[in-house]
Amino acid sequence: MMKMLPFFQNGPIGMCSGSEGCIGEKNQLENPSTSVAKQIPACPEPSGDNIWSRDQEKMSEKPEGAYRSSRASSIASNGSCTSAGDSPEKGKKGIKEIFTNAFKKIKKIKTPSVKKIMDLLEEQKFCEATQHLIVLQKSLSSKSEEGLSTSQQDVESIYEVLNYKVFSILKDSILLAKTNPELLQQAVEALKEQEKGDQNYTSENPPDQNMPFRPRKWKELWMAAVKESVETRMKDTSRTPRTENLSAVGQNLLHMGKTMKEDLIVVVKYIKQLYPPEFNVFSIYAELYHNYFASQTKKSAESHLEDKDVYLLLSWVHNFYPKDMRKDHVLAKELEKVQLGSLLPSSLSKELEKKYLDREEATIKNLLSRCLDKEIQRWKEEEEPEKFNGHFQSELLGIFVIQSIYSGQKRAKDISTAVGEELSHRLWKELPAFLKSYKDAFEDFKEKSKKHRYYKPILIASVNNCWNFRDYTEKNVSEKDDSRANILSTLSDIENSGFDVLLQQLFVQLKPIYKKFTENKWDSSNEIMNEIIKTASKHISDFKTLKDPFYHAIIEKVHAHLVKAYIVRLLKRKVSLKGTAQQQNLAQHISKNAADLEAFCTSNGSQATWLNSALPKLAEIIRLQDLGAIKIEVATLASTYPDIRKRHLEAFLYIKANLSRSELKSILGYLADSTASLLPKAPLFSDINVS
Repeated sequence: MMKMLPFFQNGPIGMCSGSEGCIGEKNQLENPSTSVAKQIPACPEPSGDNIWSRDQEKMSEKPEGAYRSSRASSIASNGSCTSAGDSPEKGKKGIKEIFTNAFKKIKKIKTPSVKKIMDLLEEQKFCEATQHLIVLQKSLSSKSEEGLSTSQQDVESIYEVLNYKVFSILKDSILLAKTNPELLQQAVEALKEQEKGDQNYTSENPPDQNMPFRPRKWKELWMAAVKESVETRMKDTSRTPRTENLSAVGQNLLHMGKTMKEDLIVVVKYIKQLYPPEFNVFSIYAELYHNYFASQTKKSAESHLEDKDVYLLLSWVHNFYPKDMRKDHVLAKELEKVQLGSLLPSSLSKELEKKYLDREEATIKNLLSRCLDKEIQRWKEEEEPEKFNGHFQSELLGIFVIQSIYSGQKRAKDISTAVGEELSHRLWKELPAFLKSYKDAFEDFKEKSKKHRYYKPILIASVNNCWNFRDYTEKNVSEKDDSRANILSTLSDIENSGFDVLLQQLFVQLKPIYKKFTENKWDSSNEIMNEIIKTASKHISDFKTLKDPFYHAIIEKVHAHLVKAYIVRLLKRKVSLKGTAQQQNLAQHISKNAADLEAFCTSNGSQATWLNSALPKLAEIIRLQDLGAIKIEVATLASTYPDIRKRHLEAFLYIKANLSRSELKSILGYLADSTASLLPKAPLFSDINVS
């Protein structure tokens, strides 16, 4: 360890203040023939922490004006050190010429005294002090030490102090860059002078020549100081305010990310321009911060992590680190040149992703299972389902299940698009299994709970729940995904099963009413149709608690049933009319019934307009007497409803008793030819059995 020099008393470190035996501020060297090192008494050496803290304190306390004053005198004395107030461009212009002229001036003057260098260090004029030291060093190397008042040991002692002062400042570059830039620039200029001294020595001396004082390799020391500074700042989590509910791992990641980003912005804006380009200042800082951050992230990834910490770690690796760092456009531009890479090796990142996906899938699967259990339990309670906008629904399944899936997908997507897609794919495979369980539970309730007080409202609520799943699936699951078809098929099964139960009682009540058409041979057909409409109206009012898409679907089923049931009566071979007037009268009754039926269904929201022409076309066939005209109308009927077959038409034409066998055969043959290549848009006649 060096012997402490007296300017520690008043320098930025203040190490020997008040110590006995230390040379005072104004004390001169009494015997010029005696070695400086021998005149310096040994002061008690403080600990590194005390030196560090007092040094920072002293540096931060000195007024900015004092630095500007000392800088001005520094420039006036030799003109070779760039002022901290100068622009980087001004400092760079003709730097070789400036150093050459400065060196020539120094050669002409007498060898600087140790006292002069001590005063410069005390005034924190490190650039000038360095220049004088270099000159003094050269003078000593070219002469014998005999008869000199300064020895090599004295120079090395001063170098140790200069080294300590300069690198103490450089270690605090991030703090001083904005609070005391003049002091920082003095330290950087001293570093540059030493680097220049090494370069000059290397160029002037053969490679095998070994000198104890050159090269001093301050650039390597600077890199080590920067590394120490980076690690110290990244380790000091106390500088980042504690975030509530954030784990130790999360807090450490937050601190390192915040510190790295803020510090690199300082490097770009305030520090980089103090150095020549060959120092690659930003690259050095960025890589050191990245390497430390990556090493700590890897260490965390290889340890036992809680689920939330796995998510946080992946978020930093894939999202926060590569993206948030680049939100500052100045920083982003510099980072593009460095290309730091990922915080984790690819293999470890994949391993962590799999761990996250497995846990997230299991968590959501468990949530869905618990949700279904609660829904089944609610069915057993004697409570009517809640209504929302007039529709029965189960809030638990209608909202919670979809929200659980959506939230899981959103969290995964926030990590990265790839992770989000993988979890979505897994959950879309899980959803069909859940809906199959839901369907089984629904069927069990449907069969075993018919006496439940709120049987129909619960069925309606269950059907309504399907809409949430259907809407979400149609919007989010690709048509290429096999899960989409499975999900929609299961939902359709649940919906139709519910519709069957809701419509069963209505259809049972309508059956004896429809029989009256054939029993009365369409006498009083208007009264019969009115009775049908009145009966259907009572049930339709209950259907309005279905959500709109399902209400329209069930009304279409009612509409289709009313039309089919009417056609069934026409195909029963119960009425056979030979007279033209009789046939025209029946056709008129059918047309009137068809109009009433269409008006009723349309007024109740049926959108099944494809059903409206069936009965009028049948009525027209009964009314027509010309064989050619009948064939044309049959062709029109077959083109509209291509699922009509010979058996249907033959049963219907039983009504027209005045047709000969040959005429009937001709009409039936025409039907076969015209419908052979056509497929039905929707089933109508194919659902009607003919006895």
